[in-house]
This record gives sequence, C-alpha cells and structure tokens, in this order.
Amino acid sequence: MKIAVVGTGYVGLVTGTCLAEVGTDVTCIDIDIHKIENLKNGIMPIYEPGLEAMVTRNFNKGKLHFSTQISESIQGSDVAFIAVGTPPGEDGSADLQYVLKVASQIGANINSYIVVVTKSTVPVGTAEKVRSAVQAELDKRGVSIDFDIASNPEFLKEGAAIDDFMKPDRIVVGVDADKAQETMGKLYKPFIMNGHPLIFMDIPSAEMTKYAANSMLATRISFMNDIANLCEIMGADVNAVRRGIGSDPRIGSRFIYAGIGYGGSCFPKDVKALIKTGAQNNYRMRILEAVEEVNEAQKSVLFNKITKSLGNDLSGKTFAMWGLSFKPNTDDMREAPSLVLIEKIKAAGGHIVAYDPVAMPETKHLIGDAIHYVDEPYRALENADALLLVTEWSEFKLPDFDEVSKRLKNKLIFDGRNIYDKAEMAELGYEYYCIGSN
Repeated sequence: MKIAVVGTGYVGLVTGTCLAEVGTDVTCIDIDIHKIENLKNGIMPIYEPGLEAMVTRNFNKGKLHFSTQISESIQGSDVAFIAVGTPPGEDGSADLQYVLKVASQIGANINSYIVVVTKSTVPVGTAEKVRSAVQAELDKRGVSIDFDIASNPEFLKEGAAIDDFMKPDRIVVGVDADKAQETMGKLYKPFIMNGHPLIFMDIPSAEMTKYAANSMLATRISFMNDIANLCEIMGADVNAVRRGIGSDPRIGSRFIYAGIGYGGSCFPKDVKALIKTGAQNNYRMRILEAVEEVNEAQKSVLFNKITKSLGNDLSGKTFAMWGLSFKPNTDDMREAPSLVLIEKIKAAGGHIVAYDPVAMPETKHLIGDAIHYVDEPYRALENADALLLVTEWSEFKLPDFDEVSKRLKNKLIFDGRNIYDKAEMAELGYEYYCIGSN
C-alpha cells in the first residue's frame, strides 16, 4: 500500500514511521522545508525514545520518504492521513483551519480512489467538513473521483509512542463505507495479528472516542489531586489511599497518582475542546469544568508549600529544579507545570537552577534565560536552598542522598511527584514536603 501522511509533528511522524516499519510505502509531508531536510538527515523535531533509529532505518531502506509537496505525494496513494495541529482557539474550541486546508489540497490533487483519514484530534462533525472541502475542490476541477472519509484517532502516550503504535491497546476507526473499512482493515492488519482489537464504528463516535478517552484520564488525575489536597487537611496519606482504591479492579492503579497537575499537548487542549463542544450544543460539561479548575490550581500547590516553609519573599533564595518537561521521556513543555512554578518563584524574587535530561533546549526556546541551566543534576544543587522535584525522570528516583546533602545549602526537598519515601527522608534528616501527605 502507498500512504501519505500530511504533518510531521508528534502524531504524523510516529504514524508514518511505524507504518513504514511494517513494509508500507509512506511519504510524510510538511510545509516546513527545514524540518523535512532535517528528517532526511536523521535529525528529529521531537524527542521520542526509539523514533530516531526507526526513522533512519526506514528512510535508508526507501520505505519512508519526506517531502514538502503534497501534489506529487498524494497521487496514487491508497490512504491520506491528515495529522496537522488543531490548536485551541481563544474560546477553547479546536482550530480546524489547518485540517481543512490540507483537505482542500488533497481534493485539488487526487487522481484516483483514496481514503482521507483525520488522524488529528478533531471535534465531532469534522469529517463532514473534510468531506465537503475535498468535494469542493473536485467540483472546481470538474472531475468525478471516488473517495471516502474516515476518522482514526491516535492513542499515543508521549515517551511510549512507538510501543503504543506497534502494540496498540486498540485501534479505533470510524467509517461510513464498506470500501473504506476494507482499506483500513488491510492497512492495520499487521498490528492486530496478535489479538489487538481493531474497532470499527461510525465516524462521529470515533471522533468522540478520542476526546472522551483523554477527558476520562484527565478526570482521574484531577480527582486524585483533589483527594490529595483533602488528605493533607485531614491528616491522611494519599499514597496509602491510592493503594487502597487502586486494588479495586473497577478502579485500577493507573492515572491515580497525585502530583502537580497534568500538562502536554493533549489533555489540556482536549478537555477545553470538549467543554466548548458541549457549550456549542447548549450542554454544560460540569465535571470537565471542575477537572480543568482543579488542574490549574494544582500547578500552584508546590509553590504554596515553598512559601509556607520559606515565606512569601524568596529574594536571595536559589532553588534546584529537577525536571522541566510535563512528564518523563519527552521534551514536550506545552502546559508543563514547571512553567507555572518558574513564573511564580521568579515573581517572588527567587532564582532557579534547572536540569532536565532532554527538555532544556525546548524550555530555553520558550523562556530564554529566565532560569539557569546545568548539564548534570547534582550541579543544580550547588548552594541551593531547596530541591524541587518536578518531573519523575528515572534518574531522579534513586539519587545519592549523601551527595545531595553535601551540595544543598539546606536539607530541604519539595517533591511534586511523590517519588521519595517520607519515612526514609525523615531518617536521612531532610525536611520533606510532598503531595497529599503532612
């Protein structure tokens, strides 16, 4: 099969690369000439474990191609994935201008039957807008070419995207034509041979499934953070509570860890978009409104603990920050809780020395030299008044606490991800603050 993927962001690049890995002929298309040239030279626009090696391997084998020209790449393709951004507008709704522009370009260039697939996260009803945009261009050309529309939402976790695509929990495809279902079934056959489910449904349901899934996960996170805050007030320990409720198979143990809020490219955007979709249809998404409110407040919890311990004026104080990205194994800084914490500490007069294994270049791109960056975690501790644990990278989970003690000015740790044991910290002589426990 011949596949075109329009957009080489996180979703498009992973999708195209993994499809090439199983033998499909894939062309990834992007208007950014610099990005395309970099990809041809093995330079990735994002950090994702395993992606660079897979891109290089399939490019060298001639199975994965990169282009800036949609016209020459779309003709003769069996499937065209639209994987461009859908950033939130000022009102929280998904901005579909890039999706619909690509749909128009597809309509202006196709010369044979094709399935046009929305891979971007889009609101219910977008597929029909895509269909109209493609058809409008065909009408302008005065030609009659068969095409179908499908919705194929992605369920990729940043930091584990390759495994998620190659060994999916499920593949969801929305179709309204037998030929489209047959084509998508053939495309995804290599990924379901080990029993992973390929779930076909109507297109609006597929579009809603993505938003519902991300909103449910965001809800679990905010619920646990709300419980954590109450635990602190009542003298309970949220870690014990988590173990107690997580053992119930109806609840499970995933996404019930207390912390300093969710971030990234998906949860914040998709929660906002679903709230807006409800409002546009005269329905108030009250639970999701609360989820968003709790999450925004949670990003300030660690700062509140800092000022409670050290006072509101942090002038002359230096803080070592371990972790910047919104989660481990990614350099994604979108909606990262670290950015809120940095802003508040700086406004209170404090100075920050930060280390992150991969996210420092992206952080510097966003906030410049507002903080100081170091290339080794222990260097960040030199004469710092406290250590702030912001992202739970594996290399932070079992540090040399003797070395930490030697370098820190005070044995003071604020743990925003609850990765250290409170009893052990007390035994080592640290003043230790975490989430959801006194």
